Amino acid sequence: MLEKLFGFDRKVTRVRTEILAGITTFLTMAYILAVNPNILSATGMDKGALFTTTVIASAFTTLLMAFYAKLPFGLAPGMGLNAFFAYTVCLTLGYSWQFALTAVLLEGIIFILLTVTNLREKIVDALPATLKNAIGAGIGLFIAFLGLQNAGIIVNNDATLISLGDITSGSALLGIIGLLVTSILLVKRVRGALLFGILLTTIPMGLTHIDGIVSAPPSIEPIFFKFQWEHIFTKEMVIVVFTFLFVDMFDTIGTLVGVTTKAGMVTKEGKIPHLKQAFLVDAIGTTVGAMLGTSTITTFVESASGVGEGGRSGLTAFVTAVCFLLALFLAPFFLAVPGAATTPVLILVGLMMMSSIKKVDLTEYSEAIPAFICIIFMPLAYSISDGIVLGMISYVLINLLCGNYKKLTPAMYILSVIFVFKFFM
Repeated sequence: MLEKLFGFDRKVTRVRTEILAGITTFLTMAYILAVNPNILSATGMDKGALFTTTVIASAFTTLLMAFYAKLPFGLAPGMGLNAFFAYTVCLTLGYSWQFALTAVLLEGIIFILLTVTNLREKIVDALPATLKNAIGAGIGLFIAFLGLQNAGIIVNNDATLISLGDITSGSALLGIIGLLVTSILLVKRVRGALLFGILLTTIPMGLTHIDGIVSAPPSIEPIFFKFQWEHIFTKEMVIVVFTFLFVDMFDTIGTLVGVTTKAGMVTKEGKIPHLKQAFLVDAIGTTVGAMLGTSTITTFVESASGVGEGGRSGLTAFVTAVCFLLALFLAPFFLAVPGAATTPVLILVGLMMMSSIKKVDLTEYSEAIPAFICIIFMPLAYSISDGIVLGMISYVLINLLCGNYKKLTPAMYILSVIFVFKFFM
């Protein structure tokens, strides 16, 4: 039965191993239950409803991964994508959170169509490998920068734009203490280090007031199925949807390829088992997540922790989903976590996402310069999409003007032209 339901193979793993792997994956992902409501509530969305939606969307999609794709991966609202939703689309560009949810819904539907028709792989092939690796690193810097701002470690300065805040007291000091504590846990390879870092950072210094631990989950009614249909045919919507789709696409591909390779699950021909099913789960999760009221759902790189514990089948994902459902009744605790307590997680997840920079050849300037432009503009322009756009345009222009025609494809030229129009529109 386990083999039929989850692709479980007794020759490869054991039930006890899969259960421990599932719990480990949950512990390394559980920080999202505190971080996602904190980030998205900055747009005016109800924080309690966001917690419930985060749990339900994560559990549903992870269950789908367990039964349909039969892979040991957990899914939840993606870091970086939730930041783009809140800080770029809503707070910087000035759109409502209902507009952003509509964009996520459209992205999910397009994602489903791209996956079913196999067009997704063709779009991915249009981008040079250098930029694919640079995107993850750039998002990592952007997330870390958000964390530093949330705690007041980095503050506004009229003379220099930004500067170091008062790190001797208040939330800034709490953020630094939390960073130290969480870093030690990571170095010591403590399972669930990110979650435990939040737990140990939340209580000190009187900044947190917790009214109980267990309660019925808050209603999702304030954010459920809240869309703005009148904007779906505007150029602004097209740009936002494309950016969501673009970032989600490469985040998922990078995670699936990286984690399955680490687990030794890739075939001799370089194929990943059930890859199309995994993509489809991700796409369906994003669509359902938008209906429930949260940002893009994606496969979490933290799934590598469960794989590292021996998880090899959908049973691992099933256990992770069950843990999410149990957490549904712990809303008072997760909602009491202050923004400063999530700062260490944002910084350290940013570090983890920076690892892809190792794959960029920094000695080949025609590759390194566009990658650096992509990375550095994300935090400095406060926009993930602008970093991607400028990275792609610079890659094509530099290689075109230097005579490196063989490195460029027709699809690259087309994407670059579209990106140039983005600025003029």
